[in-house]
Amino acid sequence: MTASHIEPVVHGGDIDAARRRFPDAPEPWIDLSTGVNPHAYPVPPVDTAAWTRLPQSGAERALREAAAQRYGAVGADHVIAAPGSQALIQAIPRIITATDVVVLGPTYGEHAVSWARCGHHVEERGRLSQIGNARVVVLVNPNNPTGRTIAAQQLGDLAAELAQRDGLLVVDEAFADFEEGSVSLVPQLPRAAVVLRSFGKTYGLAGARLGFAIASDEGLRRRLRAELGPWAVSGPAVAVGTAALRDVAWLAAASERLASDCARLDMLLQNAGFEIVGGTRLFRLATHDRARAIADKLGRAGILVRSFPAAPEWLRFGLPGCDAQWQRLASTLTENKR
Repeated sequence: MTASHIEPVVHGGDIDAARRRFPDAPEPWIDLSTGVNPHAYPVPPVDTAAWTRLPQSGAERALREAAAQRYGAVGADHVIAAPGSQALIQAIPRIITATDVVVLGPTYGEHAVSWARCGHHVEERGRLSQIGNARVVVLVNPNNPTGRTIAAQQLGDLAAELAQRDGLLVVDEAFADFEEGSVSLVPQLPRAAVVLRSFGKTYGLAGARLGFAIASDEGLRRRLRAELGPWAVSGPAVAVGTAALRDVAWLAAASERLASDCARLDMLLQNAGFEIVGGTRLFRLATHDRARAIADKLGRAGILVRSFPAAPEWLRFGLPGCDAQWQRLASTLTENKR
């Protein structure tokens, strides 16, 4: 992929577009097209000052300290706060000299587009054994939408290989919070690597627009902070993010609840004739030979799921957030079997 051949990336969550396509669908819409926790963190009261003055350095550092502790980073200085991990996906290619980039795919489309837009030569490869001599490798771990995971030790070895050619490994861990075992690269972060973490997906607060980059290389951190500019994160997002990241008990309870929800969704989809082929605790990837027709039927019922033009047999389902949503999804899928 090059800058002259960039197609817009289609995303989930576009309820307005769904309404235009299915104008007779019942309201309210059920959005299962994004991998966002449907059981959001209870937003604490936010001091009025967070809205009326610029974010203070002390509060921003407290946020980074909470993130460092939550993700296992060396310390707050290794953490960069940003207005969502998407902002970091776009910013990192701007601070790297144009080079050869391999994106491990299929995966979240904005990675390849962001690097290509900045003049890098981008290729998508299906396996790490196919990266060749690329100086930058980008991957999502666990992957979106397949749920594939790569062990941290293997990623550490890859970063060491890239370091020998002054390269960089970019690991997007947007869906790592609820993974069991040592998936994250952060606790043993190599110098030639940067890890991205998403706040909004895990805590169900996508509208907060908060994410983090974690890096050992001081020069890379300095350039990335300069690229993002001052006051990158809003005062309310700083306050809410700090409270949520410190709440260990909430995260543990959320993990258990999501595991139960995933088992329930798997059974529902399998009973409707789907095969579960991947996913995380925030979404499931399923296949069906009538996937497109089922997606349209769900749309007419006011239920939005994620489809993939390059893989027409795939549908990605997020988790319903309440009993009424579960019942509506089950009813529509049951009708599909008739």
